[in-house]
Amino acid sequence: MTRLPPALLLGCLALAAAAPARATSINRTIALKASVATACTVDVTDLGVALDVVAGETKRQVGSVVENCNDGKGYTITVNSANSGKLKSGKDTVSFTTLYDGTTGNGSGSVSVTRSKATFAKTAALAVTIPANAKTIAGSYSDTLTVTIKAK
Repeated sequence: MTRLPPALLLGCLALAAAAPARATSINRTIALKASVATACTVDVTDLGVALDVVAGETKRQVGSVVENCNDGKGYTITVNSANSGKLKSGKDTVSFTTLYDGTTGNGSGSVSVTRSKATFAKTAALAVTIPANAKTIAGSYSDTLTVTIKAK
C-alpha cells in the first residue's frame, strides 16, 4: 500500500472542507380535492287568493316562488296544472292561463322557464289569467299548480 505524504493528505482534506456542501432538495405534494353535489330547491308560497271567475282575472298573482340552484349550467322551472289549465267544479270548468316570472304558459296550465346559470334566492311571481264569463255555472272551482325545478 502506498502512503500519501502528510502534506498532500492535509491539502485534500482542507480542499474537501472548503468546498460548498450540496443540499439535496426533495419535493412532495399534497393533492387537494373537493366535490359539491348539485342542489336545486324551490320554496313555494300560496297567497290564498280567491279568484273571480265571473269578472275574470288578469295576471293575478296567486303565489310566490324562491328558486335556488347551484348548477353552473342552469336549470328549468316548470309549473303544471293538475287539471290541464282548468278550474273544476264537478264536470264544470273554467279555463285559465298560467304565468311564471312574466312568461305566459301554453294554455294548458303549464309554463316553463329556463335559467342559464346557477341562481340563489331568486324570487318569482306565479300568476293566472282567467277570461271573464258572466255565464259561469255556480260552484266551488279548484285546481292545483305544481312547481318543479330541475338542473340541466
